[in-house]
Amino acid sequence: MNARSLEIRRAALSAGLLALVLLVVAGIYLGWSRGFREEPQPAWVFESADSRFKYGSIGAEHDAGVPYWIFYVLPRVFPEKFRQDGKVAPGGYAALGVAWEQGQELPVGFTRKTIGFARVANNCAACHTTSYRTSPDSNPVFVVGGPGHTVNIENFFRLLIDCARDPRFNADILMAEIDRVTDLDIIDRLLYRFVIIPITKKRLLEREAQFAWIYRSDFPDWGRGRDDGMNLTRYFMIRAPMDDAFGPADIPAIWNLGKYHAETGQLPNYAGDTHDVHSVMVDSALGVLGAAPANKVDFAAQVKWLEDYLSKLPPPKYPFPIDATRAAAGKAVFDAHCAACHASPRTGTRLPLAEVGTDRGRLDTWNKDAAIKANRIVAEMGIQRRGLVEEDLPGYKIPFLDGIWLRGPYLHNGSVPTLRDLLEPAADRPKAFWRGYDVFDPVKVGFVTEGDGAKQVGTRMDTTQRGSGNQGHEFGTNLGRADKEALVEYLKTL
Repeated sequence: MNARSLEIRRAALSAGLLALVLLVVAGIYLGWSRGFREEPQPAWVFESADSRFKYGSIGAEHDAGVPYWIFYVLPRVFPEKFRQDGKVAPGGYAALGVAWEQGQELPVGFTRKTIGFARVANNCAACHTTSYRTSPDSNPVFVVGGPGHTVNIENFFRLLIDCARDPRFNADILMAEIDRVTDLDIIDRLLYRFVIIPITKKRLLEREAQFAWIYRSDFPDWGRGRDDGMNLTRYFMIRAPMDDAFGPADIPAIWNLGKYHAETGQLPNYAGDTHDVHSVMVDSALGVLGAAPANKVDFAAQVKWLEDYLSKLPPPKYPFPIDATRAAAGKAVFDAHCAACHASPRTGTRLPLAEVGTDRGRLDTWNKDAAIKANRIVAEMGIQRRGLVEEDLPGYKIPFLDGIWLRGPYLHNGSVPTLRDLLEPAADRPKAFWRGYDVFDPVKVGFVTEGDGAKQVGTRMDTTQRGSGNQGHEFGTNLGRADKEALVEYLKTL
């Protein structure tokens, strides 16, 4: 071989090596760009604090996000799985009772963010946004920080698992539907077909074991506006074995969180489960993420923002006329019969179960051992907070009454439809009603729970079922009719 030939071979080898290096680099860049490159959300999300709360990412897209185009076509491929009170319901995700503002592509509390590819996840607003209408033909008013009394969380959990279990959740069927609504480039088409769809199916099916308890026939459905929060913590964070504990509770309002002062024993959550608001923010955000945060610095900043925002968020003003004379009379009734608990240093502290007498299911889902395990797991993530109270809990917290007019149904498990009903003895309260309808009742103060409208969109609340008892809190039930109506009028002002 002469020198010229050797030189040519060396040049060819160098060119080949260079091409290989470039190909590897291009592959690495492509893999990062289409799989991991994180883009900021659009500027409109951060135009106001309320908008950020409703649509801003808290990082859940990393581990709990659903690829956007899969999320988009699920109602098209699986319309029969979008159910309400056991029946197929029209409207896709609207059947879940989510708050959905006109002109928005996603419901409140659903975030879209690109991490390699567009993903959909949730934030706190999915559960903590209230909607109400002043009449059946009026547009809804959305109140951030309020209890999401219309949202059916359990149905959403089941929906994703049920879709993934269906044989139609495959690349051929999903890609055919995606092709009808968008034009992906060749790289995204290949990624969706061979990577994203199979991995999404696998990840959703992995949730099935953790969610086995919500498929139990001996556990009643939570219904709209409720969850089983402490069991969610046990089965997702602690990975506890399934037992028979069952304690659904109303989704709480989270406005004006600055009212809690841990140093005086005013603790958040229904049973004072947690030491302070910061710990609630951390644990709630971890629950949405479904895993340790991908970026602990960013996670801490998001939690700090949420805590500051919700600590100062005012409760909503009552939107209907108030009879000032009757409200003044009602304040006197309140001061005499209610203020010792609901407007005193006792407010926000625990009341023993024997004294309040309400359904004990929520208490029985949690204990000292569970708190110790949960605190240890969060500490192992490198996250600092005071955490959950490491003791068995004796009763329920005496609630603050700010914005009480918009927090129906009432009691911790939402078993009493209106404030006026709460002033009746348990034996005279409604035994069953429809919850999750958003038309407001300004007379009894709560939401309309009877009639065709409530029955069409609501879920049936049966107070004889486990975890849904409407007994207890019979304070004020011996008042005269005029005093009860005056008291309800005053409560509208809080």
